Formats: sequence, structure tokens, C-alpha cells
Amino acid sequence: MVAHGSAFPVAKLALNNSVPPILMASLRMGLVLIILIPFWRFKLPEKKYIAPLIAFSISMGVMVYVFMNLSLYYSNIISPIIVGSQLAIPFGILASALILGENISSKKWILIFTAFIGIVVIFFDPQLSNNFVGLFFASLMALFFGLAQVYSRQLKNLDTSLLNISVGLFGFVILLIISYFVEGDTVLNIKNINLDSWMLISYQAIIVSLCAHLLMFYLYKFYTVGKIFPFYSLFPIFGILLTFFVFGEVPTTLFILGGIIVITSVFLLHKIK
Repeated sequence: MVAHGSAFPVAKLALNNSVPPILMASLRMGLVLIILIPFWRFKLPEKKYIAPLIAFSISMGVMVYVFMNLSLYYSNIISPIIVGSQLAIPFGILASALILGENISSKKWILIFTAFIGIVVIFFDPQLSNNFVGLFFASLMALFFGLAQVYSRQLKNLDTSLLNISVGLFGFVILLIISYFVEGDTVLNIKNINLDSWMLISYQAIIVSLCAHLLMFYLYKFYTVGKIFPFYSLFPIFGILLTFFVFGEVPTTLFILGGIIVITSVFLLHKIK
């Protein structure tokens, strides 16, 4: 959870070094792809898995990371973006009801509602007056992360290396094409990335995208999902602490109140079956 929480301030540091946000997301996925290629058996999945695998790869590899970087790019403060990412759980539950037909209990409906209320409270923070665009992109990031979790349930029988390689391939190629047409001067932008920025991008690819996820998969061998998932509520706490140490951000009273509402609601959503 420390690694997951660190992804936001580390990405912001790279963006502050003038790395274009879409290109940075593409390069992050490209590094993941390069590292995982030796572990791929070059075996395509069964036909029934193709559609959900493509949907999962685009949601996770393209949409989540591009909207994460855009939310940070258009925000002067990071902490609300981190808390906003917690909406992925309510969005995931709603998506599972719409796509998979799962029932949502009355308790879950209440917690989903309170999670969104917490975000509304944060919106009234005066410090966010110039950061609404960033929060909008953070909401889209959370939406597609929730969708990715739904699609991943249909892929539980596939090898995890295949899932990660697919995410890296789709993310790298699609985001590179988007960066070329939207941000322009792709080759020049890559040449202008300094060593510090490459280290920050490598950290995101290796520590966050690979190591943190592999550690979670390792825990799944010994513990149930219900025991592990509540710990996801810790990563915004670590992320906010890191933003304080790195950027000196001091949370306001409204942000603390809204953050407590969101994180508590998400934690309880994890615990309810």
C-alpha cells in the first residue's frame, strides 16, 4: 500500500519535470511490457477470453493511467486526487451490478452514497477552486479502475503474466499514438526526458505496476480476498503522508472530514459481503 500510495506524488514529480502526461503513461506501460516479455509464453487465450481481455487492457492500461496523469497535471494539489481514486470501489460495485447482474445490498447502497457525499464535502474546500478539472479526471480514473476490476473477474483463469503483458501492450501502443496526435513532437519529447524523470517513470513501472501487484497476488495465495481488500483503504493515507513530506501539502479541515468519510465508506464496502 505504501507503493500504491507513492504512485501519485512520484508521477507529479515527473510531470513537474515537463514530461507530457500522456507520453509518460505510455512509457510507463512500455517499460512494464519490456520487463514482462521474457515471462510470456506467446500463447493466446481461448476465444471466449479475448473480448474481456481487450476491455480490461484498455480500461486498466489506457484509461486508468492516462486519466491519473491528466488529473495530476491539471491539479496544483495532490491529496484530493488520491482520495478521489477511492471512488473506484463504489464505481466497481455499481459496474458489477450493471454488467454482471450482481445484487447490491441496502448497506452497500448507503455506503456508496456516503462515499460520494465525502467527495462532495471535499469539493467545497476553497483550495480546490482551480483544481476541478483535475478532480474530474480523477473521477474518470476511478470509474475505469472500477470497470477494470469487473472485467478482471471474467479473466481469473488466465495467467497473471498474460494479463499484465496485455495491459502493457495496449497501454503503450494506444497511448503513444494518442500522445503523437495530441501532444506532438513525440521523439523530441522523449529525447528531452532527463535521467531523474526516467528514474521516476521506472519507479512507477517497476515498483508500483509490477512489484506492488505481484505482492498482492502473492498474498492471495494465503489469504482470502475479503481479508486483503480492506487494506486498499490504507494507500491514500500513505499517499497523503508522502505528499506532505515531498510537497509540503497540509490538509484542510474540509479535506480531512471528506477524506475520513470516503475512506471509511470504502473500507466498510470492502468488509461487507
